[in-house]
This record gives sequence, C-alpha cells and structure tokens, in this order.
Amino acid sequence: MHDDRSLVEARLKRVLDERVRPAVYPESVPLDVAVWHAPGEPVPVAEGLAAEPEPIEVGARWGAPWGTSWFRVTGTVPETWAGRTVEAILDLGFDENMPGFQCEGLVHRPDGTPVKGLNPRNQWVRVGAPAEGGEQVRLHIEAASNPVILDYHPFLPTRLGDKETAGSEPQYTLARMDLAVFDDTVWQLVIDLEVLGELMAELPVESARRWDILRAVDKALDALDLQDVNGTADRARSRLTDVLATPAAPSAHRISAVGHAHIDSAWLWPLRETVRKVARTTSNMTALLDDEPDFVFAMSQAQQWAWVRDHRPEVWARVKKAVADGRFVPAGGMWVESDTNMPGSEAMARQFVHGKRFFLDEFGIENDEAWLPDTFGFAAGLPQIIKAAGSKYLLTQKISWSQTNKFPHHTFRWEGIDGTRIFTHFPPVDTYNCSMKGGEIAHAARNFKDKGVARHSLAPTGWGDGGGGTTREMVAKAARLRDLEGSATVTWETPQAFFEKASAEYPEPPVWVGELYLELHRATLTSQAKTKQGNRRSEHLLREAELWAATAAVRRGFPYPYEDLDRIWKTVLLHQFHDILPGSSIAWVHREARRTYERVAEELNRIIESAQRSLAGEGDTPLVFNAAPHTRAGVPAGGARTPAGQDRTALTARPGGGHVLDNGLLRVEIDARGLVVSAYDIEADRETVAPGRAANLLQLHPDFPNMWDAWDVDEFYRNTVTDLTDADEVARDGDGVRVVRTFGASRVTQVLSLAPGERRLVVDTEVDWHETEKFLKLAFPLDVHAERYASETQFGHFHRPTHTNTSWEAAKFEACNHRFVHLEEPGFGVAIVNDSTYGHDVTRTVRTDGDGGTTTTVRASLLRAPRFPDPETDQGVHRFRHALVPGAGIGDAVREGWRINLPERHLSGAAEVAPLVTSDQDAVVVTAVKLADDGSGDVVVRFHEAFGGRARATLTAGFEVAGVAVTDLLERPLADAAAPEIRDGRIALRLRPFELVTLRLRRA
Repeated sequence: MHDDRSLVEARLKRVLDERVRPAVYPESVPLDVAVWHAPGEPVPVAEGLAAEPEPIEVGARWGAPWGTSWFRVTGTVPETWAGRTVEAILDLGFDENMPGFQCEGLVHRPDGTPVKGLNPRNQWVRVGAPAEGGEQVRLHIEAASNPVILDYHPFLPTRLGDKETAGSEPQYTLARMDLAVFDDTVWQLVIDLEVLGELMAELPVESARRWDILRAVDKALDALDLQDVNGTADRARSRLTDVLATPAAPSAHRISAVGHAHIDSAWLWPLRETVRKVARTTSNMTALLDDEPDFVFAMSQAQQWAWVRDHRPEVWARVKKAVADGRFVPAGGMWVESDTNMPGSEAMARQFVHGKRFFLDEFGIENDEAWLPDTFGFAAGLPQIIKAAGSKYLLTQKISWSQTNKFPHHTFRWEGIDGTRIFTHFPPVDTYNCSMKGGEIAHAARNFKDKGVARHSLAPTGWGDGGGGTTREMVAKAARLRDLEGSATVTWETPQAFFEKASAEYPEPPVWVGELYLELHRATLTSQAKTKQGNRRSEHLLREAELWAATAAVRRGFPYPYEDLDRIWKTVLLHQFHDILPGSSIAWVHREARRTYERVAEELNRIIESAQRSLAGEGDTPLVFNAAPHTRAGVPAGGARTPAGQDRTALTARPGGGHVLDNGLLRVEIDARGLVVSAYDIEADRETVAPGRAANLLQLHPDFPNMWDAWDVDEFYRNTVTDLTDADEVARDGDGVRVVRTFGASRVTQVLSLAPGERRLVVDTEVDWHETEKFLKLAFPLDVHAERYASETQFGHFHRPTHTNTSWEAAKFEACNHRFVHLEEPGFGVAIVNDSTYGHDVTRTVRTDGDGGTTTTVRASLLRAPRFPDPETDQGVHRFRHALVPGAGIGDAVREGWRINLPERHLSGAAEVAPLVTSDQDAVVVTAVKLADDGSGDVVVRFHEAFGGRARATLTAGFEVAGVAVTDLLERPLADAAAPEIRDGRIALRLRPFELVTLRLRRA
C-alpha cells in the first residue's frame, strides 16, 4: 500500500481547524453590551449589578490595568432556535494561549447568583438546553482587566506589576459577545478527532494501531460534507465508533486524573485578585460537576477555601454541597501551598495545623496527603512534619524542572532527617496543568520510571492560576481514554484513591534520603530581602507571644489571645506561599507584604509587652526576659531574671592600621580595610580565618540569569566577582568598629562587635542598595578541613557536601539554611549564624602555597537586584546581622542561631519570672510553649532533639500537672504513644536523633 500517512494527517488538521471546529456554533446573533468601569478597587456584587452601564461595541478597548469592569449583556433567543441548545459566547479579548495570565470574568444572573467563570479556554455560558424561542437573556460579567505580566517575550521589566505604577491605558479589546446555537454532535466529533489524532501521533509509525486509526479518520473525513458539517457530523462519527471502542492492553499504564486548578495565592497578581480567581474557578468547577457525573475535582490551600467562604457565600453553598457528595475534594491539608525550604520549624508545622483543622472543622474531612505540585524544592525536615500532622503521602511535580539531573523515581519513599519515610509521588505527566492531550498522556506512560513494579500515576488536570480549572473538553477526552487501545487508561479519582492504589501495588518502593533539591529557582532564597526578614521576624515574635502569654495565663490569669494569635498565624502562613516568601511576585505583592509584616510586628509586640508586664509586676528590679530555648547570661530559657554584671571587651589599635577586639576568649583583628584578617580562639589556640584571606568580605557579582530573573541564579555568575575592599571609613564605634564602603550607587555600613564573655563576633550590616542585576555576598573563608557542612532546617539540620564529586553535588551551588551553617573538622568547628538570610554557598579549595591546608569558604547571600517581575526589587535600605562563632560545636551553632534571632527584652518589675517549662538538656530544644488551641487551658509543649544524636532529658513543668499526653501537631493524643510518666512535674524523656515530640499537659 502506498504511504499516504502524512497526507491524511495534514487533511485532518485542516478540516478540524477550518470546518469542524467553526461548525460547533453554526448560527449566532449579537448581544447588546453595556459596561460600567468601577473606580478604584473591586466593588461588592450588589453595587456592580446596580451600577448604570454605558453602551460598548465589540472591537472597543476596555480595562485599565488591575481595573474591574461590569459588563451587562442582553438579548433574545430567536424563535427559530426553540428546542435547540443555546449558549452565550463571551470573549473579553482572550488570548487562548494564556489561560490564567490575563483578563478573566465571573458571570452573574441579575439576582447576583454566580453562574461560572470566563477564561481563555472557557468562554461559554449555557442559556438553554433546550432553549425557548423568544427567551430574554440578561447576564452580568464582573471582568478583571489584569495586565499580562509574563508575555510572549518573557522577563522584560514592566511597571504593570503594581497598580501605583501601571497607568490607565486600556489593556483589552472586546472580541465577541453573541448568542449561538451549540451543536453537540459536531462538538463530540471534534473531541473524537482530537483524541484519535493526538493518539495516532504518539504511536510508532510501524504499529498496526496507528494505521487502524489513520484509516478510520480518513473514512470519517470522507463521510463529512464540508459544505454541511452539521448535517453530516453524526455520519462521520459513526465511522469512528469501532476504533474508539477497541480496549486498552491489559499492561497499559493507568492514570488517575484529578480535576485541578493550581492557583498561586499571589504571583503576577495581588492577594485580592486571587480571592476572585478562586471564586471564578470554584464556580466553574461546581457547574462542571453538575454536568459530568464521573468528574472529580480537588482543591488545596485552606486559605483559598476560606476566601470563598468569607467573600462569596453563594459560591460556598455550592462548594459545600459538592464536598458532601464526595466530588469536590479538599486536598493537601495545608493553609497554603507554601515554600518548604525557608519556613521555620513551627511555621511549617502550623501550615498543617491550620490547614487540616480548617477541613476538619468545615467538613469533617482529614487529608492524608501533602499536595505541593509547584513548590521549589523540599527541605529534609519535612517528612516527620507530614507524619506528625497525621498525614502519610506527598505529591509534587516541580522536581521535573531540575536543569541538571533527572530524578530517578516517580514513586518512592522519602526519608527525612529523623528517619521518617513518606510515600511520595511525582506525576510523570510532568505538568500540574494537564489538559488530556494525547502527547501528555503518552509522555506520562513513557516517562514513568517505575515500570515493571508499578503502573499507576496521577495527572492533575485543568488550567490553573485563574485559567478556570478543568474544562468540559478535558472531561470528554478523558471519557474516551478510559479504555482505549494504544493509550494509557484514564479514570477520574480522588488523590486519596490514587495513593491507596499506588501504595498497595508498590509496598516497597525505593528510598530517597535527604532534601529534594530543585536544581532551578535557587535565587528565591535571596530575592526580596524585606519579605524574608518579615517572615523570620514574625516567626520569632509569634514564639515570644505564645510563650509569654501562656506563662502569664498560667501564673497571672492573663487573658490568652487565642483569636488574635490564630489570625496572625494565618497571615504569616499565607505570606509563606511559594511565590511570596521566595520573592517571585510582582511589586504590589511585596509592597503589601512589607506593610503586613509591620502591622504583625506591632500587634505581636503589644501582646508580648502586655504579657511580660503582667508577669513582672510593678517594681524597679531590672529584669531580662529570655525567650530562647537555652539559658544565657544566667537567665533561664523562658524566664526572666536580673542580669549579671559583665566585663568589657578590649578595643585597641592594630599595628599597621585597623583595630583589635579582645574579650579573653576571642581576639579579632580588623585591618585598615575593615576586613577580619584574624579571629583567634584563645582557648583552642587556633586561628579561624584562612591564611592570607580575609573574612567579612563583601563580594559583588553580575547577576543576569538566562531566564526567570527573580527566581534563578545561574552558575556562571561566579565567573566574575568584585571584592569590595576599599573603605571610606574604619573607625571605633563605642565598643565596636564601624566600617563604611561605597560602590556603584550603593553604600554599606558595618559595625563589628565582640560581646564580653562570648565567643562570637557580631557583624551588623546596613546596605543602602541601588544596584541592578547584581548579587551581593558576605564571605567568611575559614581554615577548616570539612568534606560536609550542616545547615539548619525544620526541627534539626541537614548535611551537604563541600565538594563537587558528582553532578548532583555540583548542582547545589546555592542552598538554604535557617539560622546557622556549621562546619567542623575533628576537634574544631565554626558556625555562621544569621537573623534573616537563607541563601548561601560553601566551597573548598586546597592552598597551593604555604601550609597546603584547606580553605572552606561560607558566603551568606544578602541582596539581588532582578528586574522581573518587580523592576525595583530590593532597592533601598536593608539591615542584616550575622555572627562568626569560632570553636563551635553543633550545639553552639544551635544556641547561637536562637540567640541572634531572639534578643533579650529588658523590663523593670517586682520579681524574677520562673519558666513555665524547662529542659535540662541543651540538645532537647523547646520550639513552642502555648495554650492548647481548643481553649481548654492545657499547656502544649513542642520540642525536638537538635544535635543529631540520642538524648535523655527531663522536662520540668513550673506548674501543677494533672496529666500528660503525647499528641500529633493538632494536639490530639496519639493512640499508639504511651503517656510518659510524670513525677513532681518532671517528665523523663528519651529522644532519637532529631525526633519531634508534642506533649499536652493538663493543668491541675
């Protein structure tokens, strides 16, 4: 037979594009359109409906950036259409290639009832099926003219990312506003031909199945009269019946399709717009559930559910009914799909506490899975947090974006720092916006790395980010792919159903130990420094507020601020969303975040001060309150005491220029350039700074990644570096040394100080930053031979290599730490601690001159200046605090990390304040002391082993305890955990490395 394959395939494409798809709507009449442009921010629905609109024509421009326009469309169904299916086609000026990244609309009936969302791939509204001739049509569209930020030429700087700078130029052209007859037969033919054509293209040319499909398609096209598509579509479909009915092979890959609409809680739009994106999408999905009995939709992020409840009660009612029917499924059990690298221990725990509790309170549903398809890598401390929250599965897709190394599994057990293992799945479809295209389904089957031992994978299906979710076309395609030869099989299922099947068929999958590092988006650890500082400060203020309020409640009857703390926690958790905390959102988002963090700090400081005043009483005795989990300067952890007197640090001139700081423990030499050329540990008789090198060295790199400006730093940035060694001023500043430098358009002021009695050099850095596309680092070259180093993560620390033996290690050229980085050789270690930075790099070199020793350099990442999506990223004044701690063991690193983030508070009062709870072992770190969320008055204490070894400790309660229970993160007693014995308020503990424990203490 002659090979006419290419001819038939080309025929199919043209007939579909030019004849069949246009025939879906064979007849149409224009609607009358009028519009009212809301001044300022969006208005309530009632106000939008009541406003008096002005006429507007198709082809007219509309919509200032970030504006809201209320369109009223009216018309009459022609009498000749009676008994036929009629839809309104409402095209606001969409680009079908950009679902979720442009204008959107929510359609309302005149009484304010929401109908469904309007999106680039979802422009229809059903009017009647069958319609009545002469029926009057009146619809109202709340249309958002969100500007296109990420355009076809991506990453170009734009002022459209903030309403204050976006201007008023109309963004869109009204494209089509019609009533039209919908021909379901033609629409079904479109789906038939798309499914078969897409499947055919994925099959081997030599396979018989491909040719069977080709011949069937050819016959269907022969049966179609191109001058009467609507009259012959049914005949064409009949030619495809057999080829669509051929069942899949028994060995076919099995895909669980989950209706999905990944909605970033903020990104290229502000938080207020996400509230509306969620309302549009949930309106769409509840409508689709009514039409499609097999369809199942899952939505994560309890915050987004709460927005629907609080802002769109009429949509919420539909959502609640669909949840009760088991088809609109809460997923993930987190407050938002947060970043997981940077949130601190308690914050990561509270993501699950608040997320799971919301779904339990609202629906009585508990999630078994963490659902994080788009998060930029996963910290090694996360598995035990998932388990401690009562969950057992994790789903993500983002690791498929890694640039260098292909992850070896799609289904596996992920082991965290304490040994906890979580059943984890990476969908091999490699997208969280699957649209049921044949290429996607075939890729999932081919790509699946666990063939031979497993055959199930998951496909999150639907347009996200305001693209409207799953479409009726996707559902129709999935129906044809349920059991079709040559394809993987597709079934709509809940995440829970998928995980139960996948874990049952693969009970012993491979294990991956340690962090799930994304080899991309590394710069999100540094971009938007003020957002990151706001997060870190808020986390520690929340710790203080809970600790002192709980102590005062137990001791003084202080009214514990349950509602305020709950609200503030949710605000902080929201801002840990994976495009806010990472600094990858538009300027508007980060401008609002800065103001929010300021309000949070003010409110938490008021709570802290009120609780401490209640505890201290009235008096003139000077007290120091210590909120850190370790005793310092004689003040117990969680208590207050009169401070002891301290000696002063000697500050003298250095021969040859500069200054020397000496407190009897450390002697630090600062040269005339303001660089630390020696940090000598007197007790250890050991130099910390590498020979011939200088610490406290600011280094400036060019920073212009190939793409994803705010997200990425590419390794070639290291090829060019400028050491900032010129100093405008090096002078005494009280007991410290002040160093001033200028470079480019920027200025840095540093104060270096050495506290009496402490082996800790503190570096306070203020940067007035006005660079663009630059990367600023703070370097500490250390005379330490270390093949690995520790960086703090949630409830412990994680080791990374300092070498680059393999491509996996080389790819980690920028990584995350929390409060400390620690490295050591036997007998001597060094810690670098910080109060607000996360990104860092560690490199090692062997000195070729002198002693031939090893220099291990730790560099903290301070600032960047990308121009997309915020062209003014990080411009202005920033303050950082770091400390170099020579002679530090891992315990010192832990302690100093807490110290620098929780400074003492000074207050005068009547008497000392004894701690509410104490641990007698520094390795057992208490991360939270609070009252139970249920208002019972029980005291909840959360702690973990922090050094990475076994620990025996005694936890002592400073109040009478009637009972104690081991609980999960939601403060529910664990059925399989024996209650520890308590005697005279003392609880004996044994913890394995990094073990996380929550105790609930019932007060007598």
